[in-house]
Amino acid sequence: MLSFVNMLELHVLGAIRREHRVHMRQIRSALDYLRRKSDSAHPLVDETMQTDGKHLFVREYGRLINASRQGQGAMEEILDAHLRRIVRDRHGLAIRLYPFTRRGTDGPRLVSIDPLVAYGRPVIAGSRVTTADVADRFKAGESPEQLTKDYDRAPQEIWEAIRCELDAAA
Repeated sequence: MLSFVNMLELHVLGAIRREHRVHMRQIRSALDYLRRKSDSAHPLVDETMQTDGKHLFVREYGRLINASRQGQGAMEEILDAHLRRIVRDRHGLAIRLYPFTRRGTDGPRLVSIDPLVAYGRPVIAGSRVTTADVADRFKAGESPEQLTKDYDRAPQEIWEAIRCELDAAA
């Protein structure tokens, strides 16, 4: 079993590798640097990182630093879309994740993962309806229209729940 923090780390690592195509050598180098420079055991979720597709950057004393290059200064880059899908409380603690349910980095936030809701299983955002329950009923032959009525959710929420589970199984 993975902890919620471990799941967040995998989410960010997957984004860095899959969406931004950063090589593991650069990721390892950045993580080594960040662990030495901070007290964090989980720099992938504790640090707000950016990437140019080759390196990982963090902000240090107002400057953008290339963590993959052991702290070299860097030019400003756009924020990493995957990190923006992590909701943090006022103390900076990660409390919720809106995983991507489709390709790209600007998909809807209709599915959420919150360790305090449904034991951390993916649910339709704002509810306790698990995506697994919706997808299981869909795979058993129930129509999305019937699921929309039964769960009293919008059609796009039902489709995102199905997409979340079917894409995860693929």
